[in-house]
Amino acid sequence: MSPPEAPPSRIELLDLRPDAAVPDAEYRRLLGFPPRHVPGARAQELAAWARQWYAEHGRPWIYLREAALEVADDAVRLDGTAFASRPLRDHLREAEARRALLAVVSAGHGCEAHARRLWGEEKPDEYFFLEVFGSAVVEHLVAAANGRICDLAERDGLIAVPHYSPGYAGWDVAEQNRLFDLITRGATQPFPEPMEVLASGMLRPKKSLLAVVGLTSRTPRALESARLVPCARCSFAPCRYRRAPYRPAPVRIDGVPAPRPLAPGAAYTVNPRALGKWAGERLQVDRRDDGTFAVCFRFDGTTCSNLGQPLAFDYRVVLSGPEHGYTILEADCGPAPGDRGHAQMCAWLNDAAALRHAWETEKPLLGRPLDEVLSWSRLPAPAGCHCTRESRLHKWGLALETIHYALAHVQDLSPPLLTGTS
Repeated sequence: MSPPEAPPSRIELLDLRPDAAVPDAEYRRLLGFPPRHVPGARAQELAAWARQWYAEHGRPWIYLREAALEVADDAVRLDGTAFASRPLRDHLREAEARRALLAVVSAGHGCEAHARRLWGEEKPDEYFFLEVFGSAVVEHLVAAANGRICDLAERDGLIAVPHYSPGYAGWDVAEQNRLFDLITRGATQPFPEPMEVLASGMLRPKKSLLAVVGLTSRTPRALESARLVPCARCSFAPCRYRRAPYRPAPVRIDGVPAPRPLAPGAAYTVNPRALGKWAGERLQVDRRDDGTFAVCFRFDGTTCSNLGQPLAFDYRVVLSGPEHGYTILEADCGPAPGDRGHAQMCAWLNDAAALRHAWETEKPLLGRPLDEVLSWSRLPAPAGCHCTRESRLHKWGLALETIHYALAHVQDLSPPLLTGTS
């Protein structure tokens, strides 16, 4: 057990004007476009509009403060508050972290509020592109924060190790509440806007992130090990403290990085032949530089009213790497860009706000390994609409089973499933 180290000089920083210039390649990646794909004119117009809107109205911010770190056998203690996550403990112990910073990054509530307004005005395309840009800002702020942390720690001969957040593999997202309380309890500078953590652990504004960043000595081992520094997996080009070149790991169609934890010979509720067809036609899987997988499943259906109008929904999931059981880190569902059919569903016509709330809050198996979809009990509801909870969960089951099948059979799929490293 390593005792808590008293920092020689306490670090605290509040930046109300951080760089939010998201690289085009990162924005396109989050939009779901393959790396070499050239978006159409309408998509380029919407992407440029979202970027311009945020440049004029966005209010991003970053807060960092130091906490006393103790890595014990049973928990990680930060300013005396214990967190029992074993992966967090192993992560900091492997890095030989001596100190720790607590981080809050946010794209600001304005982006989220305006996107919600666009949705209410039945502008799903603008809503989607602004929502995704908000997510891209958060990722960019996290990457930029690593350089800021290195700058602050350099005077003590320390460097940053990759951050870890509630909701990552092995750290229950419900502990966001305790981490947020810890951060705010020791803060001497007020945040620029209200922030809260819901009972589920989700943040509001949702385009935000809490993290723990370890600091370790600037040793040859730390500088040479890609596991101990974020640089090799970070695409933030202008960072002045890069210690290793950005090396996106190549994705090969002849396999997903071992080990594969998915259950062999899985018993699906859907015919495997249909899952194979959907995996090849409706699924896009991108392996990110940090080892996670961004997945999008497209569902096409029809409304249960108004003569069966066509509708299209995207199910977007972020999974941990196979070494952490393909844990579901993020899950979102909503009308695909350009879809108009959702506005003809009877549930939308009766109470659009309630249906939007259901899409935003129904995230089955969030924080659980993907394998658990095989034992997830849910009612069959094959209707093409999303009006009832049973119907919505049924479609989540289709999406997750297709993703499971695809990752378990990636060698057998044609055309290639993995579109490339993001």
